Amino acid sequence: MTTANIGLVNARDSYKADIVCLVEELFAQADICINGRRPWDVQVHDDRFFSRVIGQANLGLGESYMDAWWDCFCLDEFFYRVLRSRIHEQVEGLGDKLSILRAKLINLQHSSRAFQIGERHYDIGNDLYQRMLDQRMIYSCGYWHNAKNLDEAQEAKLELVCQKLQLEAGMKVLDIGCGWGGSAKYLTENYDVQVIGITVSQQQTDFAQEICKGLPVEIRLQDYRDVNEPFDRVFSIGMFEHVGVKNYRTYMAKVHSLLPHDGLFLLHTIGGNLSVNKADRWIDRYIFPNSMLPSASQITKAYEGLFVLEDWHSFGSDYDQTLLSWESNFESAWCKLKNNYSERFRRMWNYYLLSNAGAFRAREDQLWQVLLSPKGLIGGIRVLR
Repeated sequence: MTTANIGLVNARDSYKADIVCLVEELFAQADICINGRRPWDVQVHDDRFFSRVIGQANLGLGESYMDAWWDCFCLDEFFYRVLRSRIHEQVEGLGDKLSILRAKLINLQHSSRAFQIGERHYDIGNDLYQRMLDQRMIYSCGYWHNAKNLDEAQEAKLELVCQKLQLEAGMKVLDIGCGWGGSAKYLTENYDVQVIGITVSQQQTDFAQEICKGLPVEIRLQDYRDVNEPFDRVFSIGMFEHVGVKNYRTYMAKVHSLLPHDGLFLLHTIGGNLSVNKADRWIDRYIFPNSMLPSASQITKAYEGLFVLEDWHSFGSDYDQTLLSWESNFESAWCKLKNNYSERFRRMWNYYLLSNAGAFRAREDQLWQVLLSPKGLIGGIRVLR
């Protein structure tokens, strides 16, 4: 080996060592050790992990986990520490900058793309969601105030929605993003109302139509922009995250056009602490394409001049417990699911559920129920918690 080659090898080894030290120093700020013994410490199986994390940030972290380059006994605790310490803000790859530019130039949630999220996420298999979710298959944050389990938490959330909407028998209600029909079924069975539910997922449509047979429920495979009939009440649970900042005003204007002056609209959505115009790169690629979390200011700007705020309820910590329940159900059912899904999918799905649990625990993500009226209800509204 020549002197030049020896120098090149030494330089390469020095570079690798510097990258390892950089990652170790970053993790140390969050009290995370490489190959440590605590549940939230990282166990590295492939040294390429270090350069991938530095070069690709959150995308590299997620993909390297899917590739089994590293493990962590408690992923939720790992992410809680990462996000609470904000070390993720120190690692921004080129891909993040490119995704920001892409979001600025393209309306990623245009009506022509509306059904992509249904095809790529909600249509991956009803067997997965039936085993992971509660008995009503409600795929959003439960309300754990007095609940002992996931079924009770989801029923309490639905009841909270109904109470806030002040439903009366005979009302016509629109459910934007109706999922597998559990919320529509609950409303009609308990409040004697008529419900129109819309979704962009074919599998959700088929399933919801089946479970709502014989009830005053109509389930449609339809984009929200194509609804053009009057309703007494409108609600949306866990769908606004797919609307996109370029369409927030369009969304609010559409809902406003469907309601009478004394109507009510309840928006149940995950929210972020900062206003953004892009999605998390890993989430966008593997879980929710074309999604993004709205900030409080983006929501208020979107409804300004259209609605009056009646109530804003924040209970994001309840999503931590909801996600842990889903992950526990998923793991318990894996022996029955593994014939239809790969081991790489299992790692991806665990990463998705537990990283989000950590994000809510760190208060990086929020959960809001926002109650709006077109003109403001005379005397206001007293909302129970």
